[in-house]
Amino acid sequence: MTHTLQNQYLRVGIRDQGAELTSLFNRQTNTEHLWQADPAIWPWHAPNLFPVVGGQTNDEIVVDGQTYPMKRHGFARTSDFICTESSPEFASFELHSSEATKAIYPYDFMFEITYELDGPELTITYRVKNKGTDNMFMSVGAHPAFNVPFKPGEDYTDYYLEFERDGSLETSLLGADGLLNGEKQRISLDNRQLNLTPDLFNNDALVLLSLKSRQVTLKSHKNDQSIRIDFAVFPYLGIWAKPGAPFVCIEPWLGVADTSSKPRPIEGKQGIHRIRAGNSFVAHFSITVM
Repeated sequence: MTHTLQNQYLRVGIRDQGAELTSLFNRQTNTEHLWQADPAIWPWHAPNLFPVVGGQTNDEIVVDGQTYPMKRHGFARTSDFICTESSPEFASFELHSSEATKAIYPYDFMFEITYELDGPELTITYRVKNKGTDNMFMSVGAHPAFNVPFKPGEDYTDYYLEFERDGSLETSLLGADGLLNGEKQRISLDNRQLNLTPDLFNNDALVLLSLKSRQVTLKSHKNDQSIRIDFAVFPYLGIWAKPGAPFVCIEPWLGVADTSSKPRPIEGKQGIHRIRAGNSFVAHFSITVM
């Protein structure tokens, strides 16, 4: 089932599977800004990542000495959430632990995702509650894909990402297995701008683990429309597109893929967060269409 939020600026669609954003429609310009999940290219719109971000060594996590299977980016994106609250400009979705989740992630939890419209801004909030009696370890992240170009007659190379701060980017490189290989590469910005090119993602995503900017804006050299992502509390950012595909993903992350090595206990993974028994973890980011 798909749920719709709207105001005079935006119309937003969210489906129960993964509590995934499926549409980000600019009502002022009649423009659909979210990638429409062409299965022949990339069959997602904006998956929510939980309880891990990125790939895991051997597709496993280790909890209290026991290994559990865990697919890249976790299981939330393929899970059915329940919409618990809905209004014209707000919706809340919940995923609760079950026997099925405990077979691969042995924690008792509630994962809530809320969407709230305020003018041309959409705020997405993640809240994870530890319903168990011991510490719980997890990561969350976002993976929204935005159509590029915005308008017919424009090219992918007419677009760029403008970062809040100038300077070069340092990307941590991924190997063919989707894990960090320990190598890094510098990418220069031109007046805070990174131009989108068809070969920018030939070696997989840009994984920015030491980024000082907490705001990135997708812009065009040929029109004045833009999309701004604000992610003040997210320490990491992924930027990715399938090479040659007409979209770009701008991904605030609280976690990151494993580094190629033997599996580590979940509490030792980079970007992992501990939630004490009975406590909750909350983080949010926003997308503003201008």
